[in-house]
Amino acid sequence: MNAVLDARRMKAAEAFRASGVPHRRVEAWKYSDLRAVANESEIAEAGMVNWSLEKSDDVDLFDLASADVTPDWVKNHLGVLSRKAPMDAASLAFAHGGFALRIPKGRSGSAQVQFSSAGQGRILIVVEDGGSLTYSEMNAEGVLGLQNIGAEFVISTNAQLTHSRVMGESAAAVQIEEITVSVARSGSYRLHNANFGSRLSRTELHIALNGEDAEAHLFGVSVLGSDTHADVTTHIAHLVGDTRSTQLFKHVAGGKSRAVYQGKITVAKGADGSDSQQTAKALLLGERAEADLKPELEIFADDVKCAHGAAVGDLDAESMFYLRTRGIPEAEARGVLMRAFLEDAFTDVRDESIRVQLLSAVEVALGKLS
Repeated sequence: MNAVLDARRMKAAEAFRASGVPHRRVEAWKYSDLRAVANESEIAEAGMVNWSLEKSDDVDLFDLASADVTPDWVKNHLGVLSRKAPMDAASLAFAHGGFALRIPKGRSGSAQVQFSSAGQGRILIVVEDGGSLTYSEMNAEGVLGLQNIGAEFVISTNAQLTHSRVMGESAAAVQIEEITVSVARSGSYRLHNANFGSRLSRTELHIALNGEDAEAHLFGVSVLGSDTHADVTTHIAHLVGDTRSTQLFKHVAGGKSRAVYQGKITVAKGADGSDSQQTAKALLLGERAEADLKPELEIFADDVKCAHGAAVGDLDAESMFYLRTRGIPEAEARGVLMRAFLEDAFTDVRDESIRVQLLSAVEVALGKLS
C-alpha cells in the first residue's frame, strides 16, 4: 500500500468516527435518517462492493484493491477531493477496493460499470486536458444490505465527463453514493440519473465550478412504488464568473414511497456572469406517497442569472378525462401522462445508447405503477 494514501484513509476514518452516522437532526439528512437503518459498526464492517467494468482502449484503469505499484495519477488525486463528510469519509476509510479511471490528454473513451452487491467502494475518475469520457453506472436490482460508494471526478481544462446512473430497485438495501466533482476552465460535467428506490437511497453531489466557462448539467428521474425511498441532494458552487449550471429532477411516487430532492446553488463573491437554473417536480399517485422538494439559492455576487422552482401534484384530472373519453383504458392513460411528465428530463441525453438504457429502465418501473 501507499503511505500517502494510507494516511488519507486514516484521517478519513477519524473524521467518520468523530461525526458519527448521519440522522434526521442533521439538516442535510433530515429526510433520510441513516442512523435508523445502520449503525457505525455496520458501516465500518460492510465489506467490499462487487463490481465489473468494461472500457474502451483509451481509458486507463487501476484496481484500487491491487497490490501493484499505485500510479502517480491515482496518488495525486485519490482522497484529495474528499470532503470528510461522514459517508464520503467512510467510503475512503473502509473501502479496500474500487477503481480509478483516467482519460489521457486529448483522448476520448467510454466505460461501463455494474455494482452487484452491498459493501464499500471508491471511484476516482480523472479526465485530463481536452479529454472526453462517457461513463455509465448500473446498480443491479435486489441488492441486500448496506452499499456505500464514494466518488471523485476531476475534470480538467476543456475536458468533458458524461455520467449516467441507473439504480435498480432494491427494497431491502441501504444505498449511498457521494460524488465530489471539480470542473476546470471550459470543462463540462453532465449527469443523467434514474433511481427506482430502496429501503433508503441517497445520491449526494458536490460540484465546484472552478474555472471560467465551466458547466454542470444534472438531469434525473425517480420512479418509486411500495415503501421505497430515493433522495437526491446536490450542491453546485459557482466559484468564478461566467459559469453555468442546470438541474432538472422529476419524481413519480406511488404506494408509501418517499421522493426527496435537496438542491443548493452557491454563487461566490465575484462570480459575476454565473447562470443557474434549478427545477424539481413530483407527481404523487396516492395519499400515502410523499415528496420533499427543497431548492435553495445562496448568492454573494451581483450580476447573475439564477432561478429555482419546485412543484408537487397529482395527475392532471382534465388530461385523464380527455384520454378516457377517447377510449383509452385508465391504466394506459395513467402511463401516458406519467411518461409525458418525465419526458423533458431525457431531452438532453445526447448519447443514443444512454437514452435507450434510461428509457427502458423507466418503462419497466412505470409498468409496475400503472
